[in-house]
Amino acid sequence: MDARDRLRQYFEQRRELGEREFVLDGLPLEEALRLIGLRGDASRSADHPTETSGARDVADRAGADGDWRAALRSIGAQKPGSEQPSSGPVAKAPAPRAPAATGAPASDPPHAGIAIGHALGGVKSDAALGALDSLDAVAKAVRSCTLCSLHATAKNAVPGEGNPHAGFVCVGEAPGATEDETGRPFVGRAGELLTKILIAVNLAREDVFICNVLKHRPPGNRNPTDPEIKACSPYLLRQLELLQPRVILALGTFAAQTLLQTTQSIGKLRGQVHRYYGVPLIVTYHPAALLRNPSWKRPTWEDVQLARRIFD
Repeated sequence: MDARDRLRQYFEQRRELGEREFVLDGLPLEEALRLIGLRGDASRSADHPTETSGARDVADRAGADGDWRAALRSIGAQKPGSEQPSSGPVAKAPAPRAPAATGAPASDPPHAGIAIGHALGGVKSDAALGALDSLDAVAKAVRSCTLCSLHATAKNAVPGEGNPHAGFVCVGEAPGATEDETGRPFVGRAGELLTKILIAVNLAREDVFICNVLKHRPPGNRNPTDPEIKACSPYLLRQLELLQPRVILALGTFAAQTLLQTTQSIGKLRGQVHRYYGVPLIVTYHPAALLRNPSWKRPTWEDVQLARRIFD
């Protein structure tokens, strides 16, 4: 697969995630898609004429060499900061970063994201949940819960596991088949990958707390329903009240959207520090998604590094 094909595949994945803009050599996502020909002739307007065959040949040669940036520039993308005219529209180049005061490489600070609630200490749990004074007590309550229909089809409840004093909490969507069989969160291939991701930032699985929004498996791994979310969410909130974590890592679209009460895509939610009842919350891809799309491992690594910096 040459550079152009890899770039096309990458853009398709980003668009499937709901992104409308992706900064790449100063180009909006839709413009980059047009330049590489993904949109097709029918979608091109008089303002965006089809590239010449000569430009296409240059792009193909650049792509064959594995340089996707050269491939983009050869079909109309202008290098950021260049003042030379380009054959296609070019977005403004990003402003230069200020040098770091400590001499470390400069980096843009993460944006402040969505804030939900005020502080975990001020959350008013109902009387039953408020009486659960430990994570073990919450787990016991989860195993006997009948507030939604999921308990009738699941083999085991999956309340969560880990260090009861953890400052780092990972929250996923719902148990899968292996989790349902074992009663443990994030086991199987996705769980092994999560363990490796944590080790990469010097966190053992035993040092963190891992759980899901839903505590029972939805049949066939279907999407959770609103009543199921409403039934399970108080258990998660009580777990977080007891843990008082320094940072939450939301794994996957569903966990992020549920915790932050938003419909924004994971691409829009990444790279920001959100607040869940005052606790910093970082959004990243679910490990299962990384198994299907290895190209998402790099942004996930960036997200987990950010979570680790906040934790420290």
